Amino acid sequence: MTDPLFEPIALGEIACANRIVMAPMTRSRATAGDCPDELHVQYYGQRAGAGLIITEGVQPSIHGKGYARTPGLHDAAQVEAWRAVTARVHGAGGRIVAQLMHTGRVGSHHNKAPGARTVAPSAVRAQVRIWTDTAGLQDCDEPEALTEAGIGAVIDEYVAAARNARAAGFDGVELHATSGYLPMQFLSANANLRTDAWGGSPAARARFAARVMEALCAAIGPGRVGIRICPGNPFNDVTDPDPPTTYAALLGAIQPLDYAWLHVIRSPLPELDAFALARAHYAGRLILNDGFNPESARAALRAGRGDAISFARLFVGNPDLVRRIREGLPLAEFDRNTLYTPGAAGYTDYPESDAR
Repeated sequence: MTDPLFEPIALGEIACANRIVMAPMTRSRATAGDCPDELHVQYYGQRAGAGLIITEGVQPSIHGKGYARTPGLHDAAQVEAWRAVTARVHGAGGRIVAQLMHTGRVGSHHNKAPGARTVAPSAVRAQVRIWTDTAGLQDCDEPEALTEAGIGAVIDEYVAAARNARAAGFDGVELHATSGYLPMQFLSANANLRTDAWGGSPAARARFAARVMEALCAAIGPGRVGIRICPGNPFNDVTDPDPPTTYAALLGAIQPLDYAWLHVIRSPLPELDAFALARAHYAGRLILNDGFNPESARAALRAGRGDAISFARLFVGNPDLVRRIREGLPLAEFDRNTLYTPGAAGYTDYPESDAR
């Protein structure tokens, strides 16, 4: 029987050799100026066997940075640094897209550049703490509520970052619209208290993410744009009283765009089948995520639940994950203590399998 994980697939204009996707994972290794360095070149190059790599969340602007040591795509030095990463992945036959992550109200001035703002749909502080290298754990800053002009400026920042991604050699971009970051803050009832056209009803709360998707598709082509969602995810202090209605509104708004993929994380709500919800409102390519092992991934593809599977944790400790899956080799564990620490330890020092 043919292994469905190793069938080629086109995600929009991006031709992928297999259906194993490397999920985006924050790893907090960026250097001065929020640039990737040689460690990033090695890390992504080691994992280029994936049909598609989706990078860690990348700041679209100085205002979009939330966490310590995350990389950006908003100045020339960052673009140049990312070129070395994309060249290594492409040289190994892989494909790679940048995940654009504006954290909105999830951030601290201790992590931001001078003059950077913390913005959100409404001036409501996220009730979470965030790590800073200079001051340890800190409360998130109270954000400024975006004006109408400010919303337009943020959308322009996303567009500029997408164009920078293409200039850096990326095959496309993915909009990070989950985990309580800016697009999900607009989608959420407790973070978005607006009474204008950007808040209130599910359709109005979905408007920001839809407008960003429209702008990205217009800027670099819909065949190079995807979006990641997780209906019902409460991470970073967001709530939604009716996720099915909210996400039906979002997916309905962006359906005409003919974008390249919808990346869906399994919902933490036991009563909500996020994969079925996505399939009901999107006819394109579905990437499924969360908790899959090779066998459950194959079963999901054979059942037609999705078109590709993204793996996160398995890619941390297994740089050669694609080979291990193909050959049925044992999968290595990873060290949780080094997920977000600077340097090579727990990042590029995991060995490939020595089985022959």
